[in-house]
Amino acid sequence: MTCTSVLRGDASKPDGAPLVIPTKRRHHTVVVTEAKAVPRVPEPPSADDVGRALLLMEPIRKLINPKVYGIENVPPQRALLVGNHTVMGMLDSPLMCAELWEHGVIVRSLGDHAHFKVPVWRDVLTACGVVDGTRAVTSELMRRGEVILVYPGGGREVAKRKGERYKLIWKERMGFARLAIEHGYPIVPFAAVGAEEAVDIVLDGDNPLLAPTRLFVEKVLGSKDAMPITRGIGLTPVPRPERQYYWFGEPIPTEDVQGQQDDDAVVRSVREQVKKAVEEGMEFLLAERDNDPNRSVLKRLLGPERR
Repeated sequence: MTCTSVLRGDASKPDGAPLVIPTKRRHHTVVVTEAKAVPRVPEPPSADDVGRALLLMEPIRKLINPKVYGIENVPPQRALLVGNHTVMGMLDSPLMCAELWEHGVIVRSLGDHAHFKVPVWRDVLTACGVVDGTRAVTSELMRRGEVILVYPGGGREVAKRKGERYKLIWKERMGFARLAIEHGYPIVPFAAVGAEEAVDIVLDGDNPLLAPTRLFVEKVLGSKDAMPITRGIGLTPVPRPERQYYWFGEPIPTEDVQGQQDDDAVVRSVREQVKKAVEEGMEFLLAERDNDPNRSVLKRLLGPERR
């Protein structure tokens, strides 16, 4: 069986009629049209997948016992969650997603491209609903009306340097705001606190001793963000079991500016509104943490707020 390509809109044939061009490849079919290609997006995790993940995380969730504020602000559909990434990244994201799952929200996290270059690990992420964070994939998720989670700081905000605790490192990134405006998607700002006290940075990405690591990460994973060397419990890299705190703010609507995604002034205005809300959320959580009478491990496990 020969392969054919189908093109539409050719001037030498009636409008709408396909032009068939034989090719030399076999056992393969390629269809090309003027319509924009729809990216292949993995299905969200099933109820069974979520149940298994929650079961696996139950021991650590009991130990950390996160405190959550404003989760009622997260709708079950059609929302873009935007917030801060903490050092190392994986210390709080799974636990926060677990809180959303229990609230009935199946969230699709946008992952850094580097994650999907690692065998097995990419399969784990996909099973948990994480997708490669491209513009095309995000647009398709919005077309479907799914709940999406994004960290504008990306890998750089995870690979924090010394002195960058709870700092947003968004640079000039405005893609999330541009897409939200294009699709009229409400933005729910969120903040996470606690994970950054779980480790101390010993060597950060600017240290010359990590130059070989930076080179390896860039060559193999295509990222310039080398993870810092950290210390947790004692002299080990095992994170300290610090309590974590999550805050979800009121949705920021974009319907009134929908279709103005090419206006940089409008996009920047929405971005700055979201950034300000996330920073205020972090300040609120830091104050709540400092005044939390059940912050210690013992009180979390045995006190009135135990899970």
